[in-house]
Amino acid sequence: MSSIVVDDRKILLVKRGNRPYRGKWCLPSGFAETDESIEEAALRELEEETGIRGNIINLVDVDSCTNYFYGDLIFITFEVVPAAGILSPGSDTVNAKYYPIHRVPNLAFESNTKAIRAYVESKSDYWAIVDSFTAAVDERSAGGRRKNLLSDRLLEVIDEHETTIIQDWQNDIVTNHSTPSYRTCNNGQLFERAHRVLACFSEWARKVCSDEDVRTYFIDLGRVRKIEGFALQEVLSALSLTRKHIWEFALSHGITQKPLDIYMAFEFDRRMMIFFDRATFYTTLGYME
Repeated sequence: MSSIVVDDRKILLVKRGNRPYRGKWCLPSGFAETDESIEEAALRELEEETGIRGNIINLVDVDSCTNYFYGDLIFITFEVVPAAGILSPGSDTVNAKYYPIHRVPNLAFESNTKAIRAYVESKSDYWAIVDSFTAAVDERSAGGRRKNLLSDRLLEVIDEHETTIIQDWQNDIVTNHSTPSYRTCNNGQLFERAHRVLACFSEWARKVCSDEDVRTYFIDLGRVRKIEGFALQEVLSALSLTRKHIWEFALSHGITQKPLDIYMAFEFDRRMMIFFDRATFYTTLGYME
């Protein structure tokens, strides 16, 4: 039996003090005793080798192998959360410490390595969501530093298929009852106007342009549309339709029912909401001036 104990993506390993593989690292591991369940054995070995008492929360991996010293073995690995105790090596170990889970040293048992790979794979989507959420929250106080977010993948999709999105928007805006004045624009004008809004959104989301750049652009857009004779409600409706077509395209390309993709869609929608709320507000300010 083996235990995977992880704290802040660092995994608890022990250095073996006995044969075989004396001096090599491994997961806290051992054999079940007579009349002892495998779960009880895993937790007992964990405490004996590390001083940590824990609770099992998940079965991670089951593996069989033939070892030159022990013969035929079955490795059963559990995910364990620590509950009490002070980290210290036991009678069979000479050291116990946490290693970054992506920088684990060569382990004594291949079955331990296999179990850790299975554990990392099971947590990869969850960690990606946590990292992206943290980066999104920190954007406000990051001093302009660029951080990768999961929804950047959807930005790439939008950039790659910009022409299709704009064409769908054009077909909508010249027939939509909320934007009758836009029927007087030719296709070239409509395309260029939508392209500039999409480009502004993409550059803002990537931190290429600042909030102040967005403010300046949309205040000017409001002024110009007023001079051109467009009603304010039509201008705001055109922005709303732009957001609609970005969102519909994003939903239909690259988003499945996986939790990771659902979170990515949620994050992308949040970024669009922030951008287009500002776009609407600043366009209105410019128009009213």
